[in-house]
Amino acid sequence: MNNLGENIKKLGFGLMRLPMKDEKIDIEQTKVMVDKFLDDGFTYFDTAWAYAGSEDAIRQALVERYPRESYQLATKNAAWINCNTRDEAISQFETSLKQTGAGYFDFYLLHNLGESRTQFFDKFDMWNFVKEKKEEGLIKHIGFSFHSTPEELEEILKAHPEMEFVQLQINYADWENPAIQSRACYEVARKYGKEVVIMEPVKGGMLATPPQPVVDIFKQADPNTSVASWAIKFAANLEGVITVLSGMSNVEQMEDNLSYMKDFDGLSEDEMKVIKKAQEELSKIDIVPCTVCNYCAKVCPNNIGISGSFTALNQLILYGNKAAAQHQEGWLVGGHGKQNASECLQCGECEAVCPQHIHIIDQLKRVTKELL
Repeated sequence: MNNLGENIKKLGFGLMRLPMKDEKIDIEQTKVMVDKFLDDGFTYFDTAWAYAGSEDAIRQALVERYPRESYQLATKNAAWINCNTRDEAISQFETSLKQTGAGYFDFYLLHNLGESRTQFFDKFDMWNFVKEKKEEGLIKHIGFSFHSTPEELEEILKAHPEMEFVQLQINYADWENPAIQSRACYEVARKYGKEVVIMEPVKGGMLATPPQPVVDIFKQADPNTSVASWAIKFAANLEGVITVLSGMSNVEQMEDNLSYMKDFDGLSEDEMKVIKKAQEELSKIDIVPCTVCNYCAKVCPNNIGISGSFTALNQLILYGNKAAAQHQEGWLVGGHGKQNASECLQCGECEAVCPQHIHIIDQLKRVTKELL
């Protein structure tokens, strides 16, 4: 095993969902969060070229304020987003260097491999590109993030043994989920000696506010610990984990995560039984497994508010409050300048890039029927 995470604490600051103010990233609140994170000994920050404003924000909140050697910075290359040539694909690296001002990246990832997206990294030979940048000292460790089947993951790892780590979606809700196959993907990565960075441990925030029966299970076990903490600790408890990314959106979320991860030393057998019980309860409820990554929005030709529609639909499924769900749909979709679900062209572009393999067209029909 690589031992890449030997000196990295098991909570990483995911920079996809930073705090917002006046529809822009709130730099001052982000600075406060960065300070708290570093003060408690955590050092891993995860951004991406595709996260609008994130690289620029972390330059201001972190890079310009702390010594470069005091933290690890990861970013990602999404060659499948609007790239027609190799030059366009590799230009993302230079853009990331400029936007972060970091000088080099501790971890650099080929972003969101799987299904039709992998071909772009092959076509533009991004594998050799990142190896070259590593040899030049501009990247310390190379890897990729992945959303697909364990079989495809194994094919990639066989073809590219030079990859040092894999970033996977792992949480207690998806561990045995046949659509995500978290356990199987994790086991393939470990089989090939790769350490793992975990993303979506709280499933886009959904496991911070799970259905009430799940909340009751966790609160009965420990009334003083947040529900989200169980999700983070489940992921951090796995072997071979470099760190667990949490997309924190405000100071309160940061403080909560720090409170239980600062001295985290693994889950007990009784705590694992509690999580098992929650998994069983959660598996009884059929919700749309959307994590609001919004990759669908990048390719939708009719500007449908897909993730907002699904967030509202899940609220209806979980809590049964139609008025509240309709209000949420109105705000998250129309309130943000998006077309509602009834305007879907059924072209299928969104389904081709969805990391969660959601049947988006069918679910948008469901939104139209139940909420519009």
